[in-house]
This record gives sequence, structure tokens and C-alpha cells, in this order.
Amino acid sequence: MRSQGGTAAGPPYRVVQWATGNIGSRTLRATIQHPQLELAGVYVHTPAKAGRDAGDLCGLPPVGVAATDDIEEILALGADCVLYTPRELDVDVLCRLLASGTDVVTTRTDFHHRDRLDPTLREPVESACRKGASSLHSTGSSPGFITEAIPLVLSSIQRRLDSLLIEEYANLSRRDSPALLFEVMGFGRPPTEFDAGRVQGLGASFGPSLRLVADTLGIRLDGIEASGEVACARSHIRIAAGTIEPGTVAAQRITVAGVRDGHPVLRFRANWYCGTDLDRDWDLRSTGWHVTLDGDAPLDIDIRFPVPPEKLAAVSPSYTANRAVNAVPYVCQAPPGIRTTTDLPQIVAALG
Repeated sequence: MRSQGGTAAGPPYRVVQWATGNIGSRTLRATIQHPQLELAGVYVHTPAKAGRDAGDLCGLPPVGVAATDDIEEILALGADCVLYTPRELDVDVLCRLLASGTDVVTTRTDFHHRDRLDPTLREPVESACRKGASSLHSTGSSPGFITEAIPLVLSSIQRRLDSLLIEEYANLSRRDSPALLFEVMGFGRPPTEFDAGRVQGLGASFGPSLRLVADTLGIRLDGIEASGEVACARSHIRIAAGTIEPGTVAAQRITVAGVRDGHPVLRFRANWYCGTDLDRDWDLRSTGWHVTLDGDAPLDIDIRFPVPPEKLAAVSPSYTANRAVNAVPYVCQAPPGIRTTTDLPQIVAALG
């Protein structure tokens, strides 16, 4: 952790990239190209990647930093910050990084609301932060940017907020991933009861983010509820991954809601679809976000991704990765502990 302050100014921050998957390769590339960051090291899980140049792992020319699968080598670097983007959370490893004095910015969704964390997770992490005088911050595009940064900014022109609805849209028709769409997500199958595990997973990811907004604005919530529903194709739909037959699932919707007195106050709704000729009257918009605020200064805002559907899989990881990279200087200057969006100054990009 560097000296505390309210801005991101300062000398280059030495950063380690932890894991080089879909998001990690983007945070790695952005770190190399960031004017305030210096790549100190790269941790990889697979031996086949160990020894390879960091630039090679993210589509850039060589930068002279070799990847390693040895945790001890990473700890020995004494980096200012680790960009932590693995698929699974390893609490022991995370605590070792924090206890060593290295700050951590993660795109995982485990730490969006400090006060609601399970004590079995919060206590060892906070203990490691105290030991290393280090900070931990979870962020990304969704949850993060669209569920925290945007609502909090929009609330600044409200004196009464009756409800907030954040809708996320993803047109998957040009996503050439049959295993993901048909096997994991269940497109093209007869409609059945929605997968409870997927509903629970999205609720666990977005519920803490909605609670953070509610607590910050002084909005009382009785609880978080999550539900899922599907819409079926009315005709044959040909997509990049295959064909969706009539009467099978062609669109899915999961809603996570902060509820008060039996009514939703804050909601996040994910809309994933492979076609629009459906048996449900859903207003499926272009890929992006739609934010609606009802109050004394009502707002209706569209945020669209101007990317062709066939290129979305290649571009969309940057929405998550870039915010995490831009947060590094702010987290390095933050007081020790688990730091949320409301603990940090407004994150802006250093583009020069």
C-alpha cells in the first residue's frame, strides 16, 4: 500500500497479474499499456504457460516478464498490487498476498459489500489486511460499474427514489459456443423449472451490490430475492452455435431484487436471448444496459454496446477488465481493509 490520499497520482505501481483466462488476459494487456502501472510479474495455473513472456499471453509483443506457476516467486516480488482474476477463490492464497503487504483488486464478486460478508470469510481476510497494511477491492462492469458506480452517481440528482431497475441485455445469437449455450445455459431445451443453482449464483453475485447501494442511500431492505424465467421460440431460430427449435428455450431472464414491505425497490435483471420471435412479450433491447429510476427526478437511460454480435465475445471482457485496472492506483492509496465502491474516490481512467 502506498501513502493514503484522495487521488490516483503517484509513481508507477508495480502490479502482478494473477491468472490469464478470458478476463485475466485483458487485465494483463491493460496493465502493460497503462501509464501509471508497471508489470512486475504474472502468475499462471498451468505449467504450459509458465516461462512464457507476458506479452505473448495477451497478444502483445514481448515485455521481458516471464510467467510463473510458483506462488513463492510472486510473493518475493514485493509488488504493490495483484490483479486477482481466477475462476475460483482461494482464500488461503488471497490472505497470503494481503498479509505480505500487497494490495489486491479482484474481478471476483465475493467482496462487494463488506458488512454482509460471512464472518468465516471476512475475519481471515481482514486479519490479513491488518497484518500487511493492505487493501482489497472487488469491482468490474457488472456487478460494479452498472450496479454501484452508475446508480450512486444518478442518485445525486434525486431527493426521493421510489425504485431502481437495472436491465442487462445480451444477444447471444452470434456466440459460437454450443457447449455454453446448449449445455450450460440450457438454450434449445424444453421449458422446465429454472435452474435453481444459476438463480442462486446470480443472487449471490448481485445481491451484495444492491445492498451496498441501499445502505449508502439509507434505503431499508427486508431482504434479497432472486427468480428466473424463460421464453420459448415460436419458430426455428438459426444461431451461430446451432438451431433452436420451436417450443424450446430461446431467451432467459433472471431478476435479483432488494425488497421492502413485499415490493421490489432495487432490481437487477439479466436478459439473455438468442432470438426475439418468442412466446413472451419481452422488450429485448440491443446488447447493453437500460437503467430506470422512479422518484422526484425520474430517469430512463440506455447504455448500448456499439459492437456487432459476432464480435461481442471478443470485446465484452474489456468492460470488466478495464475498471479493475483503473482502480489499482486508488486501492493502493486506500486505508487497509476490504474497500467497497463507496470507500474509494470516483475511479477515472489515466489515458495519457
